Amino acid sequence: MTRAINRPAALFRRAAETLLAAALLLIAGCYYAPPPYAPAPTSFDRSWEAARGAAYDEGVRVTGEDRSRGVITGISNGQEVTINVFRQADGSVRVEFNARGPQGTNNDLAGRLSRAYDRRMGR
Repeated sequence: MTRAINRPAALFRRAAETLLAAALLLIAGCYYAPPPYAPAPTSFDRSWEAARGAAYDEGVRVTGEDRSRGVITGISNGQEVTINVFRQADGSVRVEFNARGPQGTNNDLAGRLSRAYDRRMGR
């Protein structure tokens, strides 16, 4: 006795199984990992790091840092160096460089620090 095979039903079943298997493979193989969140540095952070780097560039030995007050102090060839990083009310940052020695203010060292700072800030 020969059994009659319902060809359209068998083809439909086979197609459904194939689609189900493909869908399961797609679901199992897909994973999206968002990139880690790294906040951009604030303008104060960027200015602070540039000011510290400028001191290093000009040979200033940093003797103190008070980030909460925005003050970096150091010494260079007998000159006392003070760098002030201020947050202003409008959100901008102001940086001041002062160098004093036995003979008074050293504008040359302060100017070199300012130029080194500008280079580090990409100006």
